[in-house]
Amino acid sequence: MLSLLRRSCPKLRFKPGYIFGYPGPITTGRQSAFSTATGLYGFDHLKTPKGFRRFVDDAIERSGELVAYISGMPSSAEIIRAMDEISNTVCSVIDSAELCRQTHPDREFVEEAIKASIRVNEYLHYLNTNHTLYNAVIKAEQEGNLLTDEAHRVAHYLRLDFERSGIHLSAEKVDRVNRLSIEISQLCRQFNQNIVNDPGTVDIFPASHMPRNLHHLLKPIYRSTSVISKDSWRPRGTMNEKGFRITTDPHTLSCVLQGAPNDEVRKMAYIKGNSVPHANLGVLDQLIASRHELAQIMGYRSYAEFTVKPNMASSPEVVMSFLLEMSKMVKPSADEEFKKIRDFKREKCGQQYGDLEPWDEAYYTAMMKSSAHDLDSSVVASYFPLPQCIKGLKVLVESLFGATFHSIPLAPGESWHPDVLKMSLHHPEEGDLGYLYLDLYSRKGKYPGCAHFAIKGGRMVSETEYQLPVVALVCNFSASHNSSTARLNHWELETLFHEFGHALHSLLSRTVYQHFSGTRVALDLAEAPSNLFEYYSWDYRVLKTFAKHYSTGESIPEKLVESMQGARKMFAATELQRQIFYAVIDQTFFGEQPTPPTSSIVADLKRQYTSWKHVDGTHWEARFNHLLNYGAGYYSYLYAKCFAATIWQKLCQEDPLSLTTGTALRTKFLQHGGAKEPSHLLSGLVGDGILRNFNGGMVPDISCLCNEMKLEKV
Repeated sequence: MLSLLRRSCPKLRFKPGYIFGYPGPITTGRQSAFSTATGLYGFDHLKTPKGFRRFVDDAIERSGELVAYISGMPSSAEIIRAMDEISNTVCSVIDSAELCRQTHPDREFVEEAIKASIRVNEYLHYLNTNHTLYNAVIKAEQEGNLLTDEAHRVAHYLRLDFERSGIHLSAEKVDRVNRLSIEISQLCRQFNQNIVNDPGTVDIFPASHMPRNLHHLLKPIYRSTSVISKDSWRPRGTMNEKGFRITTDPHTLSCVLQGAPNDEVRKMAYIKGNSVPHANLGVLDQLIASRHELAQIMGYRSYAEFTVKPNMASSPEVVMSFLLEMSKMVKPSADEEFKKIRDFKREKCGQQYGDLEPWDEAYYTAMMKSSAHDLDSSVVASYFPLPQCIKGLKVLVESLFGATFHSIPLAPGESWHPDVLKMSLHHPEEGDLGYLYLDLYSRKGKYPGCAHFAIKGGRMVSETEYQLPVVALVCNFSASHNSSTARLNHWELETLFHEFGHALHSLLSRTVYQHFSGTRVALDLAEAPSNLFEYYSWDYRVLKTFAKHYSTGESIPEKLVESMQGARKMFAATELQRQIFYAVIDQTFFGEQPTPPTSSIVADLKRQYTSWKHVDGTHWEARFNHLLNYGAGYYSYLYAKCFAATIWQKLCQEDPLSLTTGTALRTKFLQHGGAKEPSHLLSGLVGDGILRNFNGGMVPDISCLCNEMKLEKV
């Protein structure tokens, strides 16, 4: 499952630390298991919506004090600590506002969070173009011999971040960059809000066209119809005919495309779900144009070059070469899978209905999987009630890291919804390692996908105190029919484990500086832990520890897991080809060439890179929100897929739940966040073969992924 990553505050130039000889770090709310009244996420400021205003005021005031301190040019070590504290102070506001904006049911809280985010981003322009801070960072980097390796790395990347904000440009150009940055942020917010506001609907009559097992996802509707007399064929009255309204949000659309036997129903749902929100076509065009202009002002040929350069790939040319290699590798298998689906449809429907349409894929592949492996999705889901799945997360941390998750009460004012749970990650020797909020059920107005949100990054506050990381894991699971508890489909379990991989990256991070805490890593490394933990959701040795039947308590049978694994492999090439297609679209949108309408680009690339036809009039890209946070970076999911396959096969597969495996993952990879070079982390974990140099960049070795999928390398 793919899912969307919630990086905490993007690598802003500033990220806090401890400061000797200067007033102590700002108090940002201490997490506690006690029920003392507090505000959202444990921040005392956020007891009311208007508390966001004071939160911003205090963050700006504290940052101003730190700027004044840095202007006195203290030692290089203290410059870096002060810069890191500025970042921590600002990120606490930005991250809290983002989580609130996406999940809080109270509109007043959401509105204040939006205002807070806008104010802080405007203040960041002042910080990011402050030459006193920039000169101080240059001084610290030049005196690298006086710093620890991590501090010197922070200084280096702070300098690069300043320069990527245009500090070297003329005042006129800096002002334009700032206005473009604000515009881009507003466009991204509008894009997401449009998705929430306009999920699309399709009305289906009669009700008999919808199978009973989908009724709980649909809204009953009625229309008046004329009743015709059998004798005279004249209307003799009206009656209310029952139907259903399908809301074509991604989750419901997926269920309908997979479970509705009626071809016309699937077609209508597919077209509507892939055509809304129409307003986002204009937003996306503006976003592409604004990013392109920003990149060119900064001296880059394209936004793709601007995005990719600081990462392992280093250039769009390396990315596209990697994607083309992957595309050629997967095409023969994907074409063969397409033919099998087409032949299966012809067998079921007759030759005259043999053309394979995009709305057929989910329905017929599900049927083929069920037929080949005797699978029933409702039977599979019966072994994954959500409380047991949460237990599975606890099993992972206990087995791998010798730690435990303890449920702890939320203080009055800390939670944003009654469904929210809070857990502390505790190690018997090290104490609490961090805190995790779980907001797992769907509700109206909530962020529509699944994501990991950082609230606080880990960092050293003093020589004896560490600021523990705090994160939220947000999903949108629906309670099962006739039950108050969700029972997850396996793809939902896989998504939960994916997001949990991100959460562990944050919770187990032990960097000195918040600048490198957890998921604050190179873009094309960030998805590796999450992709790795997807493997755990498929391994019987893991599943048998927690997957229990909701009614009988029976452990999931090994034969059922083998059937699930077999079904997973049936169309793996088609799914990989789809991800390559998404990555190519992303690179093309943000590439060098002036872009025609996005829909024509999508249509051309779909024909070029997949076996499936494009449906005229659809605009799938209008709710592909990975274009926002991952603009020109979607390729990183494929990098991560290759890295994860190698790590799984070389380190985890033999004994996935061993403490030895977990210790290696933690000490050689997860705890370092972004404090070490990504290539060194990966090589140190499983050896040099995991990636290779290519044309000035780094690309993953694809051998393990090829072996797993039984694909021929080209």
